[in-house]
Amino acid sequence: MGDKRMKESPIAGEDVINGSTGLRTAETLLRLLPVALCVVALVIMLKDSQTNEFGSLSYSDLGAFRYLVHASGICAGYSLLSAVIAALPRPSTMSRAWTFFLLDQLQTYLILVAGAISTEVVYLAYKGDASITWNQTCGSFGGFCRKATASIAITFVVTLCYVVLSLISSYRLFSKYDAPIAYNNKGIEIAAFQT
Repeated sequence: MGDKRMKESPIAGEDVINGSTGLRTAETLLRLLPVALCVVALVIMLKDSQTNEFGSLSYSDLGAFRYLVHASGICAGYSLLSAVIAALPRPSTMSRAWTFFLLDQLQTYLILVAGAISTEVVYLAYKGDASITWNQTCGSFGGFCRKATASIAITFVVTLCYVVLSLISSYRLFSKYDAPIAYNNKGIEIAAFQT
């Protein structure tokens, strides 16, 4: 009997956390927040270009910023779709809980990586790195760097939203399971993992 067993749901096929209208509304709003933030970060980055006597620089010149734009678009689309699905008053099934859990985790890491690599590029643009012959560019392209920094900052706020959503979806999924049952040498049932 040490295998995982699914908890029986109370009345109407849904536990209190999943059936709460207030919690469903809060989760829906939390899922909609990244839509707005991702669109803002995406638009700022798409409009990030500067031309001066030293030349021109655009977000599309740097692979990390192109990745940030794509990741922001994917996250905005997923957030909108997941908000619509979360708003529907349907009982939570195991497949739905697993889907939200896996996709929330994926989106969290996708947007975290986009913010991290873009932060590295902006850091190099501000500080430069002589060992890899990367010169400081923010002295010449200050407006470009400020917009990129703003877009990256918004991206990290999106990452925080997804961390919270990942915690919620993790709780919803793993609260459906009982702890594994084991017996000690006296025949008393205890909750423990068997090795």
